[in-house]
Amino acid sequence: MQRRVKDMDRWLGDGGMPLLAEVGVGFEDYGVDGEDLGWAEARWTPTALACNPHGIVQAGVHGLVLDAAMNFAINAALPGRDRTRGTLEMKVETMRPAARDQLYRVRGEVVRMARQVCYAEASVHDGEGRIVSRATGTFMLHREPAPAEA
Repeated sequence: MQRRVKDMDRWLGDGGMPLLAEVGVGFEDYGVDGEDLGWAEARWTPTALACNPHGIVQAGVHGLVLDAAMNFAINAALPGRDRTRGTLEMKVETMRPAARDQLYRVRGEVVRMARQVCYAEASVHDGEGRIVSRATGTFMLHREPAPAEA
């Protein structure tokens, strides 16, 4: 059963970042798992903007897509108006080339949520389920102050 901490349906599609739509990304689903850790899923069909002249996705674009997937997953797990504030550190690995106009699946997942930071990972898989790229990251969180007691 899918559980959601908050309604982020307005961010489905480009995740609130028009650049993601321009490179071919569309978020489709999100939620939290049994440990209240967030996840997000997207489809990615790289556009010409994402690619070099030979039709291969540039590594920096992989970073953009993977960073967005991790942020979406983190925000899916944060309550109320809490949200990510920024990416503190990120490592990206590309294992296979991604090509223009091919369909890929993207998934971001929270690994550990702390008070001020969160650790996440994301991956891109091709149509045969093979890993194309992956990333891990550390993210700063913005937490809304607790309401004052009356």
